Amino acid sequence: MDRSRRDPWTAAPVRELMVDVRYPARTVAGHGRAPQMTAREAAAFDRLNNFAGLSAGRVDWAATRTFAHTGAPLDRRAAHPVVLYSPGVVDPRSLGTTLTDDLASRGHVVIAIDHPYDVSAVEFPGGRVALSRLPQEFEKAQQAGPEAVTALLKKTAAVRVADARFVLDVVRRAFDTHRLRRAPIGMFGQSAGGFAALQTLHDDERLAAAANLDGVLAYVQDDHDEGGLSTVAAQGVDRPVLLMGSEGNDRTNVPSWRELWRHSGGWRRDLTLRGSRHATYTDATTLLPQVAAHLDVPGRTLEEWVGTVPTHRAVAAQRAYLAAFFDRWLRGGDGALLDAPSPRYSEVAFM
Repeated sequence: MDRSRRDPWTAAPVRELMVDVRYPARTVAGHGRAPQMTAREAAAFDRLNNFAGLSAGRVDWAATRTFAHTGAPLDRRAAHPVVLYSPGVVDPRSLGTTLTDDLASRGHVVIAIDHPYDVSAVEFPGGRVALSRLPQEFEKAQQAGPEAVTALLKKTAAVRVADARFVLDVVRRAFDTHRLRRAPIGMFGQSAGGFAALQTLHDDERLAAAANLDGVLAYVQDDHDEGGLSTVAAQGVDRPVLLMGSEGNDRTNVPSWRELWRHSGGWRRDLTLRGSRHATYTDATTLLPQVAAHLDVPGRTLEEWVGTVPTHRAVAAQRAYLAAFFDRWLRGGDGALLDAPSPRYSEVAFM
C-alpha cells in the first residue's frame, strides 16, 4: 500500500498493489501448489484478454497450477538477486509465470507486479476485485482524439513506473531490516511491462539491469511509428539492457529501440526470436496451443496468437537468454550465451 500517492485511476487516497513473490524455498513439504489465477481473476481474464477470436466461457483459466508452492519458507543460506516483473497491458502478473518460476528456480527472488485498474482484474485479500478501467478509458480517449490517446498511453506508462519504484522502496526496506539479504536488483517485462522495466532503469539508479520483451518505448499505437519517444528512448541508459523482439521487431525497424540504442552507453543486446509473435513472450505460448487443440481453433488463429516457433523451443530460448542476462549482471556470472549466436537456440537471431 503506497500512502504517498492517490490511486491515479480511482482517486482513492492510497495506491494499492498486489504482487507475487517467488523465491528459492528451503522445503516445500506441506505447502500446496499455487494456482496461476484466483477464480475471480480468471473469470475477468476470460472476459477481457488479448486473444482475438477466443470467446468467453470456453476455457477454465483458474484450473492451472504453477510450480510454486504457497507459503514455503525462504532458503536463507545465500543472498538472492531480486528481479521485478511487469506484465503487458490488461495481462495479469500471472501470465509471466513460465519465466518467473524459472528465475526463482535459479536462485532469484522474483516479484511479479499487478497494476490495478490496468490489468484485467486484481483480487485483493478478502475477495475485493479491481477490474480494468482501460477499455473505457481508451474508448473515451479515442472519441476525444489523438492527443487524448497519447495522454492515456503516457499515464498508463507513468503509473506502471511509479508502481515499480514503490516496490523498489519495499525491497530496500526489506534489505534494511534484514528480511532479505542485500543483493543487486533487476527488472524485466513484456510489452508495456518491458517499457516499464527500461523506463524504471532510466529513472531509478537502484536497478542494475533491465530486459524488455517486445515492448515499444514510445507513446505510439504501432511499434514501427516514428515519434512519441519516452525519455528512456530519447536519452538512453548507462546500465545493461536486453531487448528481445518478436519476428519483425528489432532496432532496425522499431524507431524507439533504434533511439535507445543510439543514446545508450552501457552494455546492450538486441535479439529476435524467429517465428514468434507478441504474446509468445507470455504464458500464452504454453497455454494457447493446448487450448487450440481442445477447441479446434484454426491453425491460422493460433499462429496469430503465438506464431510458428514450437512451444518448447520458445520457452527454452526465453528462459536461457533471460537467465544468462541476469546471471551476468546481477551475479557476476559469465553469461556467455549472450556473446554470440548459439546452435542450441537456432531460433534466436543476434541483431
